[in-house]
Amino acid sequence: MQRYGTSFARRALRLSGLAAAAVLALPAWATNGYFPHGYGLKAKGMGGTSLALAQDSLGGATNPAAMVWAGNRADLGLDAFAPKRDAERSGAGFATLNGQVSSDKELFWVPEAGYNRLLSPSLSLGLTVYGNGGMNTTYPQGNFNCGAGPANMLCGSGTLGVDLSQLVVAPTLAWKPAPDHSIGVALLLGYQRFKAEGLQAFDNAPGFPPFTGAPGSVTNNGYDSSKGVGLRVGWMGRLLPALTVGAAYAPKMNMSRFDKYKGLFAGNGDFDIPSHFGVGIAYQPVPAVTVALDAMRIKYSDVPAVHNPSSNQAPLGAANGPGFGWQDIDIVKLGVAWQATPALTLRAGYNRGDNPIGSADVSFNILAPGVMKDHYTAGFTFNVSPTSEITGALMVAPRQTVTGSSFFNAVLGPGAGGNETIGMKQSSFGLAWGLKF
Repeated sequence: MQRYGTSFARRALRLSGLAAAAVLALPAWATNGYFPHGYGLKAKGMGGTSLALAQDSLGGATNPAAMVWAGNRADLGLDAFAPKRDAERSGAGFATLNGQVSSDKELFWVPEAGYNRLLSPSLSLGLTVYGNGGMNTTYPQGNFNCGAGPANMLCGSGTLGVDLSQLVVAPTLAWKPAPDHSIGVALLLGYQRFKAEGLQAFDNAPGFPPFTGAPGSVTNNGYDSSKGVGLRVGWMGRLLPALTVGAAYAPKMNMSRFDKYKGLFAGNGDFDIPSHFGVGIAYQPVPAVTVALDAMRIKYSDVPAVHNPSSNQAPLGAANGPGFGWQDIDIVKLGVAWQATPALTLRAGYNRGDNPIGSADVSFNILAPGVMKDHYTAGFTFNVSPTSEITGALMVAPRQTVTGSSFFNAVLGPGAGGNETIGMKQSSFGLAWGLKF
């Protein structure tokens, strides 16, 4: 028993170490708000559907109850994610505030890893390592002028943008109390890091109002990190031979504060991971076809730094300080899988999520334009051998925009800042290797 436990730990640590290094090197994600549209490349090929499916060892990121159905396996994947973000200001009374910029960096590598072992036919132990979400913008300074010389779009100097990434390592335990039902729990060990650049105008700069209560802790302080512990619980039940139902819930994960940015985020640098939950069904109308449907909700209102309106009349960093104004969102995911041959499975899907950003908060969300709604997906799995498989997934999300009045209208006077538009479109393609043993 000791040798078995040591072997499991070594394999799990190798997977988690590889995925963690990749996530921390080049992170970014922003599809359903700042969460990805799915976890695991099989799910991503089906619009992100996963709550009633047991296709791989990524259940710690979706529904831990699925792991006891997934069998003995390991999965390792990498997604090439290509977001294109831009912002434009027009109609400003101060003409030098008008202009358009596009974020420079347009390719990110997003890894995934999982390992699962059946301890008995009704009990499994596993590990999932995944990027929970993130946001990146890197705007060049551009040709803006705020009255004191060249500036970026938000009247700071140099590159303007943020870089947020969230990594979760999730040990999972799943159990079948009855042959057709399972429950599961995942311990979520969270790590996140963040940096902001080019926000000098919000750091009580000369000529601007005193925006923050903690000057020096707003911008250009390099990366800061925080840690936290959370939980995900799930259930999966086979109600009929062709019908499976699943549900999962993760309460808010309390994270330690970003001390270097306590003058930016509401709550003295507090930036927790919001609660999220969902239900799903999977139905096989014929043995070779599976249709899956998930409905989910992400409660960005759990996190004041994300949810508070940008118009809040309090200093940046205060308990009720301005935030990004993100609203809770509902997401519907629809996917279909067809086993075309014994060795080849084809997938397609659609993911529709609410846009969390309203027109009143456009200015702050130049930094975080998470406005996406529609995602179209396709994918495949090819069995190289009875124990080895290759999975691929493609996602395309058409351009979405939001337009609103510039915050400069309140700072410099009516009409001074005109209107601003933020926009994004996305695509991704990934490959994963699965090993069954």
